[in-house]
Amino acid sequence: MESTNLDRLAYLDCAASTPVRPVVLDSMMPYLTTQFGNPSGAHRLARSSRRAIDDAREVCAELLGFDPHGIVFTSGGTESDNLAIHGACGSSGIAACPATEHHAVLYPVESHRGRIVKVTPEGDVDLEHLEAILDDEVSVLSVMLVNNESGRMIDLEPIAEVRDRQAPRALLHTDAVQAVNWMDIAKAAARADLMSLSGHKFGAPKGVGVLATRPHVELNAQLLGGGQEAERRSGTHNTAGIVALGCALQALDESRIDEIHRLGLLCNRLAEGLVAAIPGCHATIPKSRRAAGLLQLLIEDIESEALLVLLERFDLMASAAASCASGAMDPSHVLTAMGVHRTAAAGSLRLSLGWCSEEWEIDHALEVVPRCVEQMRGST
Repeated sequence: MESTNLDRLAYLDCAASTPVRPVVLDSMMPYLTTQFGNPSGAHRLARSSRRAIDDAREVCAELLGFDPHGIVFTSGGTESDNLAIHGACGSSGIAACPATEHHAVLYPVESHRGRIVKVTPEGDVDLEHLEAILDDEVSVLSVMLVNNESGRMIDLEPIAEVRDRQAPRALLHTDAVQAVNWMDIAKAAARADLMSLSGHKFGAPKGVGVLATRPHVELNAQLLGGGQEAERRSGTHNTAGIVALGCALQALDESRIDEIHRLGLLCNRLAEGLVAAIPGCHATIPKSRRAAGLLQLLIEDIESEALLVLLERFDLMASAAASCASGAMDPSHVLTAMGVHRTAAAGSLRLSLGWCSEEWEIDHALEVVPRCVEQMRGST
């Protein structure tokens, strides 16, 4: 495992973002200093940048299971998702997705007369409902491989089979932003026509992502200008970020199997320890169905935002499935879709591990979380 310095904060929010891997930082530095040329130019510095981008494109294509020409570099997962949905639908297409998708998919789908697919209480796609809403009018169906809140893993094969029967002309897009850490992504996304990634989820910096597309996919560009990325995404290339993404993906591929084992053991110990130590606490997804390093808990009689504030006082960084808008708590749309009552959803806590996670952080969480929950319950 690579080492990093987080000033001894226990950081269990890797599903939100990870630190840049040291090897990745080294790879990108020349393109922030001496090799700064615009890759769209014609001179030596421009050609150097363009070669670096082409090399990163080849790495991404090989490791993701797509053709190099199908790799479109973007600013991150949100842009990749939007380009997939808007680009596939154009001005008149219809989009569909499960109710538990990330808002970067859900909102674009809703803007294209969205058809929203129900999910089961375990967070899986309701295949009967999917079959009922798909028809030849649908242009794109988007289904994530790993849910960003619950960690629920989704098998695309049965979903693709329903698509093949009911809407054979529809493209299948998958948001693989979380999945890339926890799956053989080329195999898991083999049935997908489009796939989105975001670099900062696996050790690259923020601000760079990928939309991978199959040769038959035609996209309506959303950013017009210089015609970069084969006219699919205009804008000066983020050379340093693209190099970093390729390097991070390579590092992830080399370590994924060992890290899934290492982090899975840590996450299972965390889950079992917290459930045993905190009355009225349970995981939303059983360990056999969730990604190895992503854990969502529901804790009774606790308001998660207050818990997060208290955890931070003890140097534990985590997140909740609820968000605050205009001063009012909104329940997680993922938990709502799974049929979790609003009261129970208010006590959600997400703890997520990544390449930087260490055993002492699990020890710290096992000590601090039960203490904070007990303190909050005692105060009420």
